[in-house]
Amino acid sequence: MTNPLLEQNALPSFSAIKPEHVEPAMDQVLADNRKQIEALCALNEVDYESFAGVLEHIGDRLARTWSPVSHLNSVCNAPELRLAYNACLPKLTQYWTEMGQNTQLCSGYKALATQAGLREEERKVVADALRDFRLAGVDLKGEARDRYAAIALQLSKLTAKYSENVLDATDAWHKSVTAEQLRGLPPMALASARAAGLARDERDCVISLEQPSYQAVMTYAEDRALRREVYEAYMTRASELGPHAGRFDNGEIMAEILALRHEMATLLGFKTFAELSLATKMAHTPDEVVQFLQALAEKSLPAALRELEELRAFAVDELGITDLSSWDSAFASERLRQARYAVSQELLRPYFPMARVLTGLFEIVRRIYGIDVIETMGWDVWHPSVRTFEVRRGGALIGQFYLDAYARENKRGGAWMDECRVRRRSASGMQLPVAYLVCNFTAPLVANGVEKPALLSHDEVTTLFHEFGHGLHLLLTRVERAPVSGINGVPWDAVELPSQFMENWCWDKEAIALISAHHETSEPLPEALLQRMLDAKNFQSAMMMVRQLEFGLFDMGIHHEYQPNESGFIRRVLNEVRARVAVLQPPAFSRFENGFGHVFAGGYSAGYYSYKWAEVLSADAFSAFEEEGIFNARTGARFLNTILERGGVVDPATAFIAFRGRPPSEEALLRHSGIVVPGANAAAVH
Repeated sequence: MTNPLLEQNALPSFSAIKPEHVEPAMDQVLADNRKQIEALCALNEVDYESFAGVLEHIGDRLARTWSPVSHLNSVCNAPELRLAYNACLPKLTQYWTEMGQNTQLCSGYKALATQAGLREEERKVVADALRDFRLAGVDLKGEARDRYAAIALQLSKLTAKYSENVLDATDAWHKSVTAEQLRGLPPMALASARAAGLARDERDCVISLEQPSYQAVMTYAEDRALRREVYEAYMTRASELGPHAGRFDNGEIMAEILALRHEMATLLGFKTFAELSLATKMAHTPDEVVQFLQALAEKSLPAALRELEELRAFAVDELGITDLSSWDSAFASERLRQARYAVSQELLRPYFPMARVLTGLFEIVRRIYGIDVIETMGWDVWHPSVRTFEVRRGGALIGQFYLDAYARENKRGGAWMDECRVRRRSASGMQLPVAYLVCNFTAPLVANGVEKPALLSHDEVTTLFHEFGHGLHLLLTRVERAPVSGINGVPWDAVELPSQFMENWCWDKEAIALISAHHETSEPLPEALLQRMLDAKNFQSAMMMVRQLEFGLFDMGIHHEYQPNESGFIRRVLNEVRARVAVLQPPAFSRFENGFGHVFAGGYSAGYYSYKWAEVLSADAFSAFEEEGIFNARTGARFLNTILERGGVVDPATAFIAFRGRPPSEEALLRHSGIVVPGANAAAVH
């Protein structure tokens, strides 16, 4: 039987991949890799190409085989695929544990570290490898080594199960409602609810916990009881409470994940998992991170409290809500925004059709970086709505990407960029990078056989720019060694720099002119409406700031202050953090943590602070464009050369100084957020 996962094509054959292909392909690749590793361990002498180069090659083959499987599990999750995916997780974990604890491989890298003549990126590969061997327990002996392997295996299973529970809980809930119950929803959101009803053979509209539906109800539905019901369903997902109480409960899973992470860290000689996590990041200690977050909280909290009092007063005076609750905040905030600025996301939506946004986005990066983005046809994709693109410089192809923009069932929520192929030089030539860009926007609607274009809110435009920034980090690298190419080898608290950096163009008048035009008339965004949108940019920005700081402090708290024998530890830490920095306390039934996939199932464990850490970098980097010209090609070339093209080769602090001429300052972030701190001196982040 031909297995499409074993065909090392330039791009995956998604339509040909079946669940029954997954485990045989992975077994074959892992067996082949182990033979290669055995041969490498028998070498008496090593040089970079015959040793690290071979490991890079077999690692790339494994990545090319597993990447489409992992991706499909996120965007087209189905029972059979899930079983095949989960069957391979223990095998992958065992393989990587073997690799990380292979003393002969470690000795090979130690030998390389003493050799002269290595290129800069090769030296970084070797240094990172030696660090990672230590963090994978290469120095552990006997029972400790076996225990580390068992922990790694169990963590892979638990984090996968955590994600599955959140997805299943999200998909399990929907509600049939009348159009009257959805009074207040914009026409596009109401049409989506009607279409969802038709898809389920319901006579009425249907709402769900998928992001477009959930956000529409929470932001616009006038029916307060409905908002509360939907909020409770969403905030109790995967918990012991709510409409599916206990069915997908992540409570015990979270506790076990924290216990295993802590045990793993202590096996490796760290006091806490937070210390282990920071061993590969820009920040040096948990205390440094906490001080960074608390300093921002001290500057932001007074403004956030003022914003909340304004919202409460408006809710009483204009909406008759005397007890503002969590299920009211988005609704009341949107009404206040409209009253104050006469602007809303839905008022803006007709001016941001997907086609115009993409054309403008591609024009922006053409001006800044001198690249061309061109849509292509004929690729094998996993869903008919997926679009495909090439990136060219001077006519030469330098990268490609998939864009999966719209929400649907069996697709993980949120937005992300992931790696399909990494740029690397091999014996057969240069492998070009390929990215997956994934969002969850409202899909184009079909009415009377005619498809209406997808219209994005400005928030969604910003999300698209964010993910495209991640994509550029992968696609524009000039590094030729896979372990430090693109986003590889980049510390996690710097990886958000290119993505958050791109968001700034969504707020610049010149750039907005490129990405906006009315979807029916092609008229530009009216100057008055544009100005009201810009005036509203920092509406409740302090409340949003402290919300993110809450997440970061909670994440660091559960990983650095872990108490192994305390029942209810996670809830206690969350409540204590909220008491310090939250301005609107959620209801007791909220189980936010049970769906916090970034920390419990993603790459942000003891690293969620990275969003704010990198936002300091991105805001300060963008200030160079504010000073030198928003489309200044020389400034763009400098950012490209010092940040985007360098991948994980250069220390991010060094790279930032090379671009900006000085260490980063938080002043630009506070200024961009409209948070004024009288008499404060901006602190540097190192």
